[in-house]
Amino acid sequence: MDTIASLFSFITTPVSWVIVQFHKLYGAIFGDDTGWAWGLSIVSLVVLIRICLIPLFVKQIKSTRNMQVLQPKMKAIQERYKNDKQRQSEEMMKLYKETGTNPLSSCLPILAQSPFFFALYHVLSAIASGKTIGVIDQPLLDSARQAHIFGAPLAAKFMDSQDKVAALGASLTDVRVVTAIMIVMMSASQFFTQRQLMTKNVDLTVKTPYMQQQKMLMYIFPVIFAVMGINFPVGVLVYWLTTNVWTMGQQMYVINQNPTPGSKAQDQYLGRLLKSVTAHGEVRGRTRRNTVKRIVAKGPDRNDIERKFITGLAKLGLAAQEDGTVAKSETAVAEAEGGAAAKRQQPKRQTKSKRQTAATHPGAAKESGAVGSESKTSLEKQDAPQDDKPKPAGKPTASGSSRQAKSGQRKGPQRPKHPSKK
Repeated sequence: MDTIASLFSFITTPVSWVIVQFHKLYGAIFGDDTGWAWGLSIVSLVVLIRICLIPLFVKQIKSTRNMQVLQPKMKAIQERYKNDKQRQSEEMMKLYKETGTNPLSSCLPILAQSPFFFALYHVLSAIASGKTIGVIDQPLLDSARQAHIFGAPLAAKFMDSQDKVAALGASLTDVRVVTAIMIVMMSASQFFTQRQLMTKNVDLTVKTPYMQQQKMLMYIFPVIFAVMGINFPVGVLVYWLTTNVWTMGQQMYVINQNPTPGSKAQDQYLGRLLKSVTAHGEVRGRTRRNTVKRIVAKGPDRNDIERKFITGLAKLGLAAQEDGTVAKSETAVAEAEGGAAAKRQQPKRQTKSKRQTAATHPGAAKESGAVGSESKTSLEKQDAPQDDKPKPAGKPTASGSSRQAKSGQRKGPQRPKHPSKK
């Protein structure tokens, strides 16, 4: 870790300068040698860095959503060109270019933040070793070594020996208790952040390997942080814990205000929006109007959640407009009621006799539909013979043959019975 941190030594001077400036501010309030002054300086450094990384975070959110939408198309390309890896790569790059998606955008915040993380680690390691670094001179070095957070020095680690911790003016028990609690909080915040993304902000209608990968990372990342955390100084744990808490809050805000289409978060968001429109009769807020505007622009490509929202507006007598507002519309109510009635209407089930008639006489199905309203007596009269004259023997009638066929007897003229059986 020290070797990696030394690679980012070029940025240690700016990082140490920012920490010293915040230390001057908090030192005037809490005292120069207190853990509050130095700890809050590190927290303020994190906040400053994360504010500067907000544009990259927005790109990360858009890239993640685009990757989720493109997963079915990517899977189709992989199956189509599974024997031609070069063509597969070309089609993938073409898809990324057409949709304006950059797979590396989801890693930009972490990549941009890593130099500051390693620079801070380098600064705290120098403080633990009693060496001046950047703009931290000897008086500031002595002050930082005396600073404790709940009894643990900023430069102490969980794996430090008893002698090294004693040189910093603390006990090994205090250091390990504080670092263990901070490691658990750091891992838990990372797990909750990833779980929140998977359970609320993922399109549940699309089942792709990407979702399985994200689910695996939800359990792998906390373990990685726990293993690495035992080698981090207390000051770096403060930095990383603050970063995780900031990411969790930032992601929670994005999920609540701009959820992924088709996700559980979108269902909850549009439900709140429908209640607001019901209460006030209008769409309040530019963000909400933009949401309605996007839903209207989709037209028939809306998902089930968005269609439910449009139907809810129609039941209120309102119709969404292209500019994101809503207006009263009587046709919207009629369409909503008509659509609901059509959805409830079920085809009538035919009786057994009608099904048998349709099977034996295909042409009789239409006739049965035409006379469906007639009574049973009129049907019997139609089936009755027109005259009472006896029919010649050995020549069965058409109705008789049909009755015999229905009862399972052989069609055509029957053999005469044996005299003994008469």
